[in-house]
Amino acid sequence: MSKFEQMTTGLGEECGVFGAYDMDGGDVAPTVYYGLFALQHRGQESCGIAVTDTYGERKVHSRKGLGLVNEVFDGESLHSLKGNLGVGHVRYSTAGASRAENAMPLVINYIKGTLAIAHNGNLTNAVELRHELERTGAIFQTTIDSEVIAYHIARERLHAKKAEEAIKYAMMKIQGAYALVVSSPRKMIGARDPFGLKPLCIGKRDNTWLLASESCAISAVGGEFVRDVKPGEIVSFTKDGMTSDMSMAIEPERHAHCIFEYIYFARMDSVLEGVNVYHSRILAGKSLARSYPVEADLVVGVPDSGLVAAMGYSEESKIPCGMAFHKNSYVGRTFIKPRQSERESSVKIKLNVIEEVVRGKRIVMVDDSIVRGTTCANIIRMLKKAGALEVHVRISSPPFLYPCYFGTDVPTNDQLIAHSHTTEEIRTMIGADSLGYLKIEDLQGMVQGLSYCDACFTGRYPMKVPDRDISHAFD
Repeated sequence: MSKFEQMTTGLGEECGVFGAYDMDGGDVAPTVYYGLFALQHRGQESCGIAVTDTYGERKVHSRKGLGLVNEVFDGESLHSLKGNLGVGHVRYSTAGASRAENAMPLVINYIKGTLAIAHNGNLTNAVELRHELERTGAIFQTTIDSEVIAYHIARERLHAKKAEEAIKYAMMKIQGAYALVVSSPRKMIGARDPFGLKPLCIGKRDNTWLLASESCAISAVGGEFVRDVKPGEIVSFTKDGMTSDMSMAIEPERHAHCIFEYIYFARMDSVLEGVNVYHSRILAGKSLARSYPVEADLVVGVPDSGLVAAMGYSEESKIPCGMAFHKNSYVGRTFIKPRQSERESSVKIKLNVIEEVVRGKRIVMVDDSIVRGTTCANIIRMLKKAGALEVHVRISSPPFLYPCYFGTDVPTNDQLIAHSHTTEEIRTMIGADSLGYLKIEDLQGMVQGLSYCDACFTGRYPMKVPDRDISHAFD
Protein backbone atom coordinates (compact mmCIF):
# COMPACT_ATOMS: atom_id res chain seq x y z
CA MET A 1 0.00 0.00 0.00
CA SER A 2 1.30 3.43 -0.91
CA LYS A 3 1.53 6.30 1.53
CA PHE A 4 -0.86 8.13 -0.74
CA GLU A 5 -3.49 5.41 -0.31
CA GLN A 6 -3.16 5.61 3.45
CA MET A 7 -3.90 9.31 3.27
CA THR A 8 -6.74 9.24 0.75
CA THR A 9 -8.68 5.98 0.77
CA GLY A 10 -10.13 6.16 4.24
CA LEU A 11 -7.76 3.51 5.56
CA GLY A 12 -6.83 5.95 8.27
CA GLU A 13 -6.91 6.18 11.98
CA GLU A 14 -9.85 6.42 14.32
CA CYS A 15 -8.07 7.91 17.30
CA GLY A 16 -8.66 9.44 20.69
CA VAL A 17 -7.32 12.76 21.97
CA PHE A 18 -7.14 14.15 25.48
CA GLY A 19 -5.82 17.34 27.07
CA ALA A 20 -5.51 18.68 30.61
CA TYR A 21 -4.44 22.10 31.92
CA ASP A 22 -4.12 22.49 35.69
CA MET A 23 -4.32 26.21 36.49
CA ASP A 24 -2.92 25.53 39.96
CA GLY A 25 0.30 24.09 38.56
CA GLY A 26 -0.17 20.42 39.47
CA ASP A 27 1.24 17.62 37.31
CA VAL A 28 -1.31 16.40 34.78
CA ALA A 29 0.42 13.31 33.33
CA PRO A 30 -1.57 10.89 35.54
CA THR A 31 -4.81 12.60 34.52
CA VAL A 32 -3.92 12.36 30.83
CA TYR A 33 -2.95 8.70 31.34
CA TYR A 34 -6.34 7.79 32.82
CA GLY A 35 -8.10 9.87 30.18
CA LEU A 36 -6.33 7.90 27.45
CA PHE A 37 -7.11 4.67 29.26
CA ALA A 38 -10.81 5.55 28.99
CA LEU A 39 -10.33 6.20 25.27
CA GLN A 40 -8.38 3.00 24.60
CA HIS A 41 -11.27 1.63 22.53
CA ARG A 42 -10.54 4.32 19.93
CA GLY A 43 -7.02 3.11 19.16
CA GLN A 44 -4.76 0.36 20.37
CA GLU A 45 -1.59 0.48 18.30
CA SER A 46 0.24 3.43 19.77
CA CYS A 47 -0.15 6.17 22.34
CA GLY A 48 1.69 9.13 23.77
CA ILE A 49 1.69 11.98 26.28
CA ALA A 50 3.44 15.35 26.03
CA VAL A 51 3.54 17.76 28.99
CA THR A 52 4.95 21.19 29.73
CA ASP A 53 5.24 23.39 32.81
CA THR A 54 3.61 26.75 32.08
CA TYR A 55 5.14 28.21 35.25
CA GLY A 56 8.68 26.93 34.69
CA GLU A 57 11.07 26.47 31.78
CA ARG A 58 8.17 25.56 29.43
CA LYS A 59 10.12 22.67 27.97
CA VAL A 60 8.04 19.84 26.53
CA HIS A 61 8.61 16.36 27.94
CA SER A 62 7.06 13.51 26.01
CA ARG A 63 6.85 9.76 25.87
CA LYS A 64 5.16 7.69 23.18
CA GLY A 65 5.41 4.27 21.65
CA LEU A 66 3.67 1.29 20.12
CA GLY A 67 1.24 -0.58 22.33
CA LEU A 68 -1.61 -0.04 24.77
CA VAL A 69 -1.60 2.79 27.29
CA ASN A 70 -0.63 0.52 30.17
CA GLU A 71 2.15 -1.03 28.07
CA VAL A 72 3.80 2.24 27.03
CA PHE A 73 3.51 3.91 30.44
CA ASP A 74 4.32 2.82 33.97
CA GLY A 75 4.62 4.65 37.27
CA GLU A 76 8.22 5.65 36.66
CA SER A 77 7.60 7.08 33.19
CA LEU A 78 4.56 9.02 34.36
CA HIS A 79 6.52 10.40 37.30
CA SER A 80 9.15 11.74 34.89
CA LEU A 81 6.54 13.70 32.91
CA LYS A 82 6.42 16.88 34.98
CA GLY A 83 4.10 19.64 33.86
CA ASN A 84 0.69 21.21 34.44
CA LEU A 85 -0.31 21.22 30.74
CA GLY A 86 -0.50 17.98 28.80
CA VAL A 87 -1.93 16.43 25.65
CA GLY A 88 -2.34 12.75 24.92
CA HIS A 89 -3.28 10.47 22.06
CA VAL A 90 -4.26 6.87 21.34
CA ARG A 91 -3.92 5.78 17.74
CA TYR A 92 -5.17 3.18 15.36
CA SER A 93 -3.36 2.98 12.01
CA THR A 94 -3.36 0.95 8.82
CA ALA A 95 -1.00 -1.78 7.72
CA GLY A 96 2.42 -0.38 6.95
CA ALA A 97 1.91 2.74 9.04
CA SER A 98 2.14 1.19 12.49
CA ARG A 99 5.52 2.67 13.30
CA ALA A 100 6.85 4.41 16.36
CA GLU A 101 7.57 7.66 14.52
CA ASN A 102 3.87 7.93 13.62
CA ALA A 103 2.79 7.86 17.25
CA MET A 104 1.37 11.09 18.62
CA PRO A 105 1.36 13.72 20.05
CA LEU A 106 3.69 15.31 17.54
CA VAL A 107 6.12 17.67 19.23
CA ILE A 108 7.30 20.50 16.97
CA ASN A 109 10.20 22.77 17.92
CA TYR A 110 10.32 25.97 15.90
CA ILE A 111 11.37 29.60 16.18
CA LYS A 112 8.34 30.61 18.28
CA GLY A 113 8.75 27.78 20.77
CA THR A 114 7.27 24.30 20.96
CA LEU A 115 3.90 22.88 19.99
CA ALA A 116 2.51 19.46 20.91
CA ILE A 117 -0.34 18.32 18.68
CA ALA A 118 -2.80 15.41 18.97
CA HIS A 119 -5.15 14.83 16.04
CA ASN A 120 -8.14 12.59 15.39
CA GLY A 121 -9.35 12.43 11.80
CA ASN A 122 -8.18 12.48 8.21
CA LEU A 123 -7.50 15.34 5.81
CA THR A 124 -8.89 15.02 2.30
CA ASN A 125 -6.33 17.43 0.81
CA ALA A 126 -3.30 16.15 2.72
CA VAL A 127 -1.42 15.04 -0.39
CA GLU A 128 -1.67 18.42 -2.12
CA LEU A 129 -0.68 20.27 1.04
CA ARG A 130 2.22 17.93 1.66
CA HIS A 131 3.54 18.42 -1.88
CA GLU A 132 3.33 22.19 -1.46
CA LEU A 133 5.29 22.04 1.77
CA GLU A 134 7.91 19.71 0.29
CA ARG A 135 8.45 22.09 -2.61
CA THR A 136 9.28 24.84 -0.11
CA GLY A 137 11.83 22.72 1.74
CA ALA A 138 9.77 20.89 4.36
CA ILE A 139 11.21 17.57 5.51
CA PHE A 140 8.67 15.09 6.89
CA GLN A 141 9.52 12.61 9.62
CA THR A 142 6.23 10.66 9.52
CA THR A 143 3.70 9.35 6.99
CA ILE A 144 0.66 10.82 8.77
CA ASP A 145 -1.35 13.83 7.71
CA SER A 146 -1.19 15.20 11.25
CA GLU A 147 2.32 16.39 10.44
CA VAL A 148 0.88 18.47 7.60
CA ILE A 149 -1.38 20.19 10.13
CA ALA A 150 1.56 20.76 12.47
CA TYR A 151 3.65 22.33 9.70
CA HIS A 152 0.89 24.69 8.71
CA ILE A 153 0.23 25.78 12.28
CA ALA A 154 3.95 26.39 12.84
CA ARG A 155 4.30 28.38 9.62
CA GLU A 156 1.23 30.49 10.30
CA ARG A 157 2.47 31.16 13.82
CA LEU A 158 5.47 33.04 12.40
CA HIS A 159 3.25 36.00 11.51
CA ALA A 160 0.24 35.41 13.76
CA LYS A 161 -0.02 37.21 17.09
CA LYS A 162 -1.33 34.16 18.93
CA ALA A 163 -1.29 30.39 18.51
CA GLU A 164 -5.08 30.43 18.17
CA GLU A 165 -4.78 32.67 15.14
CA ALA A 166 -2.22 30.33 13.60
CA ILE A 167 -4.58 27.41 14.05
CA LYS A 168 -7.41 29.41 12.45
CA TYR A 169 -5.25 30.27 9.43
CA ALA A 170 -4.21 26.63 9.14
CA MET A 171 -7.89 25.60 9.27
CA MET A 172 -8.50 27.80 6.24
CA LYS A 173 -6.13 25.56 4.25
CA ILE A 174 -6.81 22.06 5.56
CA GLN A 175 -9.90 20.12 4.51
CA GLY A 176 -11.44 17.00 5.96
CA ALA A 177 -12.10 15.73 9.45
CA TYR A 178 -10.16 16.78 12.50
CA ALA A 179 -10.39 17.22 16.22
CA LEU A 180 -7.21 18.83 17.53
CA VAL A 181 -5.75 19.27 20.98
CA VAL A 182 -2.71 21.55 20.91
CA SER A 183 -0.43 22.76 23.69
CA SER A 184 1.71 25.85 23.28
CA PRO A 185 4.07 27.10 26.02
CA ARG A 186 1.28 28.83 27.95
CA LYS A 187 -2.06 27.55 26.70
CA MET A 188 -4.13 24.53 25.66
CA ILE A 189 -6.16 24.83 22.47
CA GLY A 190 -8.90 22.64 21.03
CA ALA A 191 -10.21 22.87 17.47
CA ARG A 192 -12.82 21.00 15.50
CA ASP A 193 -13.50 20.84 11.78
CA PRO A 194 -16.42 22.99 10.58
CA PHE A 195 -18.55 19.94 9.77
CA GLY A 196 -18.12 18.45 13.24
CA LEU A 197 -17.16 15.08 11.78
CA LYS A 198 -14.98 14.16 14.75
CA PRO A 199 -16.13 14.60 18.36
CA LEU A 200 -14.42 16.82 20.94
CA CYS A 201 -15.75 18.00 24.27
CA ILE A 202 -14.80 20.21 27.21
CA GLY A 203 -14.70 19.23 30.87
CA LYS A 204 -13.50 20.63 34.15
CA ARG A 205 -12.26 19.17 37.43
CA ASP A 206 -11.70 21.72 40.18
CA ASN A 207 -9.28 24.17 38.56
CA THR A 208 -8.23 21.86 35.73
CA TRP A 209 -9.65 22.24 32.22
CA LEU A 210 -10.05 19.09 30.14
CA LEU A 211 -10.48 18.31 26.44
CA ALA A 212 -11.44 14.83 25.25
CA SER A 213 -12.78 12.92 22.27
CA GLU A 214 -15.59 11.54 24.43
CA SER A 215 -17.33 12.53 27.63
CA CYS A 216 -16.56 9.11 29.15
CA ALA A 217 -12.90 10.16 29.46
CA ILE A 218 -13.86 13.30 31.37
CA SER A 219 -15.94 11.21 33.79
CA ALA A 220 -13.10 8.71 34.15
CA VAL A 221 -10.78 11.37 35.61
CA GLY A 222 -13.40 12.77 37.97
CA GLY A 223 -14.29 15.75 35.81
CA GLU A 224 -17.61 17.34 34.96
CA PHE A 225 -18.77 17.60 31.37
CA VAL A 226 -19.09 21.26 30.36
CA ARG A 227 -20.11 21.09 26.69
CA ASP A 228 -19.09 19.91 23.24
CA VAL A 229 -16.64 21.95 21.24
CA LYS A 230 -18.84 23.30 18.45
CA PRO A 231 -18.13 22.48 14.80
CA GLY A 232 -15.62 25.00 13.48
CA GLU A 233 -14.87 26.33 16.97
CA ILE A 234 -11.43 27.06 18.41
CA VAL A 235 -11.32 27.06 22.21
CA SER A 236 -8.33 28.31 24.16
CA PHE A 237 -7.45 27.81 27.82
CA THR A 238 -4.98 30.07 29.61
CA LYS A 239 -4.44 31.18 33.20
CA ASP A 240 -7.27 33.65 32.56
CA GLY A 241 -9.79 30.97 31.63
CA MET A 242 -11.49 29.85 28.40
CA THR A 243 -12.06 31.85 25.21
CA SER A 244 -13.86 30.85 22.01
CA ASP A 245 -13.47 31.72 18.33
CA MET A 246 -16.36 30.75 16.03
CA SER A 247 -15.11 32.48 12.88
CA MET A 248 -14.62 29.12 11.09
CA ALA A 249 -18.17 27.91 11.80
CA ILE A 250 -20.61 27.02 9.01
CA GLU A 251 -24.39 26.77 8.92
CA PRO A 252 -25.75 24.15 11.36
CA GLU A 253 -27.68 22.42 8.58
CA ARG A 254 -24.34 21.57 6.93
CA HIS A 255 -22.95 19.86 10.02
CA ALA A 256 -22.05 16.22 9.42
CA HIS A 257 -21.36 14.37 12.66
CA CYS A 258 -20.04 10.87 12.04
CA ILE A 259 -22.98 8.46 12.43
CA PHE A 260 -20.57 5.59 13.06
CA GLU A 261 -19.66 7.11 16.44
CA TYR A 262 -23.15 6.20 17.64
CA ILE A 263 -23.21 2.82 15.93
CA TYR A 264 -19.79 1.57 16.96
CA PHE A 265 -16.88 3.79 17.93
CA ALA A 266 -18.05 5.71 20.97
CA ARG A 267 -18.28 4.08 24.35
CA MET A 268 -21.85 3.39 25.41
CA ASP A 269 -21.56 5.70 28.45
CA SER A 270 -20.58 8.70 26.33
CA VAL A 271 -22.84 11.58 25.29
CA LEU A 272 -22.04 13.17 21.92
CA GLU A 273 -23.80 16.34 20.76
CA GLY A 274 -26.38 15.85 23.49
CA VAL A 275 -27.22 12.34 22.26
CA ASN A 276 -26.71 9.46 24.68
CA VAL A 277 -24.88 6.67 22.86
CA TYR A 278 -26.54 3.96 24.95
CA HIS A 279 -30.01 5.28 24.13
CA SER A 280 -29.21 5.61 20.41
CA ARG A 281 -28.21 1.94 20.26
CA ILE A 282 -31.38 0.90 22.10
CA LEU A 283 -33.39 2.77 19.47
CA ALA A 284 -31.46 1.06 16.67
CA GLY A 285 -32.27 -2.34 18.13
CA LYS A 286 -35.95 -1.47 18.43
CA SER A 287 -36.01 -0.35 14.80
CA LEU A 288 -34.48 -3.65 13.74
CA ALA A 289 -37.13 -5.61 15.65
CA ARG A 290 -39.92 -3.65 13.93
CA SER A 291 -38.37 -4.02 10.48
CA TYR A 292 -37.27 -7.66 10.73
CA PRO A 293 -39.41 -9.70 13.14
CA VAL A 294 -38.65 -13.41 13.44
CA GLU A 295 -39.73 -16.41 15.52
CA ALA A 296 -36.84 -17.05 17.90
CA ASP A 297 -36.02 -18.14 21.43
CA LEU A 298 -33.20 -15.78 22.41
CA VAL A 299 -31.67 -12.45 21.41
CA VAL A 300 -27.91 -12.10 21.89
CA GLY A 301 -25.53 -9.27 21.17
CA VAL A 302 -21.98 -9.52 19.90
CA PRO A 303 -19.76 -7.78 22.49
CA ASP A 304 -19.37 -4.91 22.94
CA SER A 305 -21.21 -2.56 20.63
CA GLY A 306 -23.89 -5.09 19.67
CA LEU A 307 -25.00 -5.68 23.25
CA VAL A 308 -27.13 -2.57 23.72
CA ALA A 309 -28.81 -2.88 20.32
CA ALA A 310 -29.66 -6.48 21.27
CA MET A 311 -31.39 -5.19 24.39
CA GLY A 312 -33.43 -2.83 22.22
CA TYR A 313 -34.37 -5.66 19.88
CA SER A 314 -35.43 -7.77 22.86
CA GLU A 315 -37.52 -4.99 24.41
CA GLU A 316 -39.40 -4.39 21.17
CA SER A 317 -39.82 -8.05 20.13
CA LYS A 318 -40.49 -9.44 23.63
CA ILE A 319 -37.97 -12.22 22.91
CA PRO A 320 -35.73 -12.79 25.96
CA CYS A 321 -32.22 -11.34 25.84
CA GLY A 322 -29.26 -13.41 26.99
CA MET A 323 -25.48 -13.53 27.07
CA ALA A 324 -24.17 -16.07 24.56
CA PHE A 325 -20.52 -15.05 24.54
CA HIS A 326 -17.67 -14.77 26.98
CA LYS A 327 -15.38 -12.01 25.84
CA ASN A 328 -11.67 -12.01 26.56
CA SER A 329 -11.22 -8.36 27.50
CA TYR A 330 -7.50 -8.47 26.85
CA VAL A 331 -7.86 -8.77 23.10
CA GLY A 332 -8.27 -5.57 21.05
CA ARG A 333 -11.22 -4.70 18.84
CA THR A 334 -11.18 -6.84 15.69
CA PHE A 335 -12.62 -4.17 13.39
CA ILE A 336 -9.64 -1.91 13.97
CA LYS A 337 -6.94 -4.51 13.57
CA PRO A 338 -4.72 -3.43 10.68
CA ARG A 339 -4.41 -6.68 8.76
CA GLN A 340 -7.05 -9.19 7.76
CA SER A 341 -5.03 -12.10 9.16
CA GLU A 342 -4.91 -10.39 12.55
CA ARG A 343 -8.67 -9.76 12.49
CA GLU A 344 -9.43 -13.41 11.78
CA SER A 345 -7.06 -14.86 14.36
CA SER A 346 -8.14 -12.48 17.10
CA VAL A 347 -11.83 -13.42 16.67
CA LYS A 348 -11.03 -16.99 17.64
CA ILE A 349 -9.49 -16.01 20.95
CA LYS A 350 -11.65 -12.97 21.65
CA LEU A 351 -15.05 -14.66 21.93
CA ASN A 352 -16.12 -17.99 23.30
CA VAL A 353 -19.69 -19.23 22.95
CA ILE A 354 -21.50 -20.38 26.11
CA GLU A 355 -22.93 -23.64 24.81
CA GLU A 356 -25.52 -24.08 27.57
CA VAL A 357 -27.12 -20.77 26.58
CA VAL A 358 -27.51 -21.41 22.84
CA ARG A 359 -27.86 -25.19 22.53
CA GLY A 360 -31.18 -26.13 20.93
CA LYS A 361 -32.31 -22.52 20.53
CA ARG A 362 -33.22 -20.24 17.64
CA ILE A 363 -30.94 -17.25 18.05
CA VAL A 364 -31.24 -13.62 16.96
CA MET A 365 -27.67 -12.33 16.83
CA VAL A 366 -27.32 -8.54 16.84
CA ASP A 367 -24.07 -6.95 15.69
CA ASP A 368 -23.14 -3.39 14.79
CA SER A 369 -21.86 -3.89 11.25
CA ILE A 370 -20.70 -6.22 8.51
CA VAL A 371 -17.72 -4.79 6.67
CA ARG A 372 -15.79 -7.66 5.10
CA GLY A 373 -17.97 -10.47 6.44
CA THR A 374 -15.28 -12.75 7.83
CA THR A 375 -15.81 -11.91 11.51
CA CYS A 376 -19.57 -12.40 11.31
CA ALA A 377 -19.21 -15.72 9.47
CA ASN A 378 -16.80 -17.01 12.11
CA ILE A 379 -19.17 -16.12 14.95
CA ILE A 380 -22.15 -17.78 13.26
CA ARG A 381 -20.11 -20.96 12.77
CA MET A 382 -19.21 -20.88 16.46
CA LEU A 383 -22.87 -20.53 17.48
CA LYS A 384 -24.02 -23.40 15.27
CA LYS A 385 -21.17 -25.60 16.40
CA ALA A 386 -22.32 -24.95 19.96
CA GLY A 387 -25.79 -26.26 19.08
CA ALA A 388 -27.80 -23.23 17.94
CA LEU A 389 -30.62 -24.41 15.68
CA GLU A 390 -30.92 -21.15 13.76
CA VAL A 391 -28.97 -17.88 13.70
CA HIS A 392 -30.84 -14.82 12.48
CA VAL A 393 -28.49 -11.87 12.07
CA ARG A 394 -29.60 -8.28 12.65
CA ILE A 395 -27.16 -5.45 11.95
CA SER A 396 -27.60 -2.08 13.70
CA SER A 397 -26.21 -0.15 10.72
CA PRO A 398 -27.10 -0.02 7.03
CA PRO A 399 -24.85 -1.89 4.57
CA PHE A 400 -21.41 -0.35 4.01
CA LEU A 401 -21.28 0.59 0.33
CA TYR A 402 -18.68 3.37 0.11
CA PRO A 403 -15.27 4.08 1.64
CA CYS A 404 -14.78 6.68 4.35
CA TYR A 405 -12.25 9.46 3.74
CA PHE A 406 -12.49 11.02 7.19
CA GLY A 407 -10.58 8.66 9.45
CA THR A 408 -12.84 5.66 9.99
CA ASP A 409 -11.63 2.26 8.84
CA VAL A 410 -14.25 1.67 6.16
CA PRO A 411 -12.06 0.38 3.34
CA THR A 412 -12.12 0.56 -0.44
CA ASN A 413 -15.09 -0.82 -2.38
CA ASP A 414 -13.41 -4.09 -3.31
CA GLN A 415 -13.16 -4.97 0.40
CA LEU A 416 -16.76 -4.03 1.24
CA ILE A 417 -18.87 -7.18 1.01
CA ALA A 418 -22.12 -5.22 0.53
CA HIS A 419 -20.71 -3.27 -2.41
CA SER A 420 -20.68 -6.28 -4.69
CA HIS A 421 -23.22 -8.62 -3.08
CA THR A 422 -26.93 -8.49 -2.34
CA THR A 423 -28.26 -8.99 1.17
CA GLU A 424 -29.34 -12.52 0.23
CA GLU A 425 -25.88 -13.31 -1.14
CA ILE A 426 -24.28 -12.00 2.05
CA ARG A 427 -26.68 -14.09 4.14
CA THR A 428 -25.57 -17.20 2.28
CA MET A 429 -21.88 -16.29 2.52
CA ILE A 430 -21.93 -15.77 6.29
CA GLY A 431 -24.15 -18.79 6.94
CA ALA A 432 -27.07 -16.93 8.56
CA ASP A 433 -30.67 -18.16 8.44
CA SER A 434 -31.85 -14.60 7.84
CA LEU A 435 -30.21 -11.18 7.64
CA GLY A 436 -31.55 -7.68 8.20
CA TYR A 437 -29.76 -4.32 8.19
CA LEU A 438 -30.90 -1.12 9.85
CA LYS A 439 -32.77 1.00 7.32
CA ILE A 440 -31.25 4.30 6.22
CA GLU A 441 -34.39 6.16 7.24
CA ASP A 442 -34.07 4.85 10.81
CA LEU A 443 -30.72 6.59 11.38
CA GLN A 444 -32.42 9.94 11.93
CA GLY A 445 -34.43 8.67 14.87
CA MET A 446 -31.39 6.94 16.30
CA VAL A 447 -29.62 10.30 16.75
CA GLN A 448 -32.75 12.33 17.49
CA GLY A 449 -32.62 14.60 14.47
CA LEU A 450 -28.89 15.41 14.62
CA SER A 451 -27.24 16.36 11.32
CA TYR A 452 -24.90 13.51 10.45
CA CYS A 453 -22.58 12.07 7.81
CA ASP A 454 -23.78 8.72 6.42
CA ALA A 455 -21.54 8.71 3.33
CA CYS A 456 -20.27 5.19 4.01
CA PHE A 457 -23.87 4.01 3.48
CA THR A 458 -25.14 6.46 0.87
CA GLY A 459 -22.12 7.92 -0.94
CA ARG A 460 -23.33 11.44 -0.06
CA TYR A 461 -20.12 13.04 1.20
CA PRO A 462 -20.36 16.43 2.95
CA MET A 463 -17.40 17.76 0.97
CA LYS A 464 -15.27 16.96 -2.06
CA VAL A 465 -13.30 13.75 -1.56
CA PRO A 466 -10.08 12.57 -3.26
CA ASP A 467 -10.01 10.88 -6.64
CA ARG A 468 -9.14 7.26 -5.98
CA ASP A 469 -7.90 6.86 -9.58
CA ILE A 470 -4.64 8.61 -8.61
CA SER A 471 -3.98 6.37 -5.61
CA HIS A 472 -0.56 5.21 -6.86
CA ALA A 473 1.02 8.66 -6.82
CA PHE A 474 3.45 7.74 -4.02
CA ASP A 475 4.27 4.20 -5.20
